[in-house]
Amino acid sequence: MSVVDAPVVFSAQDFRRRAFIEREPPEDDFYGDHQLNPDFRSLIVKPELRAAAVMIAAVDYPDGASLILTKRTERLRNHAGQIAFPGGRIDPEDASPEDAALRETEEEIGLDRRRIEVLGRLPDYSTGSGFRIAPVLGIIKPGFQLVLNPDEVDAAFEVPLAFLMDPANHARGSRIWQERERFFYEMPFGDRYIWGVTAGVIRTLYERLYA
Repeated sequence: MSVVDAPVVFSAQDFRRRAFIEREPPEDDFYGDHQLNPDFRSLIVKPELRAAAVMIAAVDYPDGASLILTKRTERLRNHAGQIAFPGGRIDPEDASPEDAALRETEEEIGLDRRRIEVLGRLPDYSTGSGFRIAPVLGIIKPGFQLVLNPDEVDAAFEVPLAFLMDPANHARGSRIWQERERFFYEMPFGDRYIWGVTAGVIRTLYERLYA
């Protein structure tokens, strides 16, 4: 589905409205890789997870919003070469997860934090790679210019919100990890392979705001 074909339900205005609706917290108080892999729960749900934050930035086009995603460089220690939202670890100097997401977005893709309207955030997402991620929701008007940090980001691109919020595009994949099969969401978009943690966060966005 193209941005032009996207119905009004996937507008940035509707995204904002849904973000402000009060909802019951998840059963675990957060989401994560353990939901598709209950046998790995003890490896994923643990107190020593490293705190991180990502920015789910919806670009406010008149005919349907899109989300900004990046392709991480192959040189990074964690999730090298994968599709991701802008973001990273929460530093002691960060005032909040929202502040960390804004800082990381500015550092990674050069998106001025003053252009982003922060709406709030989803419940945290726990990963098998040892992070507890705070997904921050925001809206940005089009007309911005991105400046990529070549040490962290190979590319930045947009995907229509209508595509990402369509459960028909949420497939389940699996790989062998530690000699056992591990399951994850995958959402191929053209030549971009969205999977793993990022796809899990997108699925959380769907379940919390659009399901």
